[in-house]
Amino acid sequence: MQEVKKQLEVLLVNYFRDRYPDFPKGKVVASESPDFVVKMKNAHKLGIELTRLNPASAITKTEKEEALINFRDELVDDMKELFEAGSDAKLFVKFMFSEKQLISPERELMVRSKTVATIKSAIADKSEGAFFHKILTNPDLPEGLGEVMMAHHPELKESVWERSNNLGISNNVVEDIRLAIAKKDEKLRIYQKQQLQEYWLLITTDCLRADKNINLLNKISHEEFESRFQQVFVLDLMRARVFPLVEN
Repeated sequence: MQEVKKQLEVLLVNYFRDRYPDFPKGKVVASESPDFVVKMKNAHKLGIELTRLNPASAITKTEKEEALINFRDELVDDMKELFEAGSDAKLFVKFMFSEKQLISPERELMVRSKTVATIKSAIADKSEGAFFHKILTNPDLPEGLGEVMMAHHPELKESVWERSNNLGISNNVVEDIRLAIAKKDEKLRIYQKQQLQEYWLLITTDCLRADKNINLLNKISHEEFESRFQQVFVLDLMRARVFPLVEN
């Protein structure tokens, strides 16, 4: 599992590099404490530490909601199995289900087969030797699926298919971001032993969502975040967007 975790981190840092235009030019090398080192031509080295946004207090679920989650997780597992029966491609796939149009058990077989066929078609132009990502939205997907994010990197040797927001949806995204920063700030002195010129923190999340009807992105943009890292970012996987939070 630890090996797959590192493979996913390689994919995610390349996702970040692909989506952030100011990512420095240089060779990205997997490391430990921090997770990656970017070696630049001017001999400067940048450390990048990754962490996932984890809801500190996820919303309590009813028995009906738990049953729905289990149904969706099983559907994702079945789609992965069906895909792998006809393809050797190794993918990181996230499924965001619609809360307005639920998938009935009677439609499960159709949704499974159509979604897998759509994914196979969508990756037809990917290169085995390079990072690739694509996001499928409503018009491409059967009713009941909102979005599907797929990504590939040659370092990924085992496919990972998951339901989006499988850690839960936060009650307070801003405070969870602050907590993620604080936890990594505590470990910064360990990362600094490598004596790199700069340190960045990348917080990844499936999708920035909130249970309340608020403009979450607008709220985050008006908050002030503090960190001992020179720069802190949030990478929203389902929106393929990078949000800078701190720049020292």
